[in-house]
Amino acid sequence: MNLKNLLVAIVLSGFALAQTLTIEHDEGTSRVPLNPKRVVVMDEEALGWLAALGVGDRIVGLASAYLTPADISGGHIKPEVLQKGFLARAKLNNPTYIGTWMEPNLETLLTLKPDLIVRLTWKGNKHYDKLSQIAPTLGYEEGGKGFWERGLRDLGRIFGKSTEAERVIGQVRGARQAAQARLRNAGVFQKYPKVIVVAPFAGGANWVYTNVRLIPDLRAMGFKDGYTPKDVTLNVGAQISDEALISLDKETLVVVFPPGGQYDGSRAFFSSPVGQKLKDQAILYTPEPFSPYSGPLVSLRNVNELTRLILEKVKP
Repeated sequence: MNLKNLLVAIVLSGFALAQTLTIEHDEGTSRVPLNPKRVVVMDEEALGWLAALGVGDRIVGLASAYLTPADISGGHIKPEVLQKGFLARAKLNNPTYIGTWMEPNLETLLTLKPDLIVRLTWKGNKHYDKLSQIAPTLGYEEGGKGFWERGLRDLGRIFGKSTEAERVIGQVRGARQAAQARLRNAGVFQKYPKVIVVAPFAGGANWVYTNVRLIPDLRAMGFKDGYTPKDVTLNVGAQISDEALISLDKETLVVVFPPGGQYDGSRAFFSSPVGQKLKDQAILYTPEPFSPYSGPLVSLRNVNELTRLILEKVKP
């Protein structure tokens, strides 16, 4: 290679580097193109981050365990389904369905030629190496500190929307503080200083969330923990026995927060002896269809709806 060609190669290499960003995340370090046009999200959490930044229309592929064969046509999510619940807020543009969170269709994903793949992760989650061979892949540990804030900030840098990311984070902080003031002024914490989030699954298993899922919003709204399990799974929560639920004191507000779709066991829970015993100190908080468990848009809805439900519960 002569000197002229060498200089051109150096310039082009520097230009390419200038068009990328190195991101350290929970599954490694990835060099990501700036302002990617074709993004695949492996779950609703990642979907929520892009939606909060206003780039949901860049999503060309979506993995989800909530979607059923009835929601899919020709490999794409049906238009009427895209108008339901959280999917409507994301303002998606005919994304391809690529399977479930844990078992995505890698062949379908490969045909989409994404610039970027984003997902939450946990111990034992698979396919990172295979995904990274298709496109730069960012993974964020669901139970990690500052989980969704980290993901949102990194994506803000990638899409040139850091200001928007900080605005949204500040909006969540302000909503939590305002809710705490309203609850305090209404005397809520005198009756219910403590809280527990119970997730009743279809089939009868009940879980209590200790991190990430709804409980951070309630803590930020001023509640103390009403129950602490000995062992926590994936830093998210733990199964709770009927005996432990029945033993909750009357100062603990029970927020029943069912999982979405076919996993919802809330009706059976309230019909059970345990549910009947706790009904006077319990509220049912139902997420939107196809909603993430966490994220900025989810927190804003959580705070507003929980405040309304709690105030209705304690009104004279």
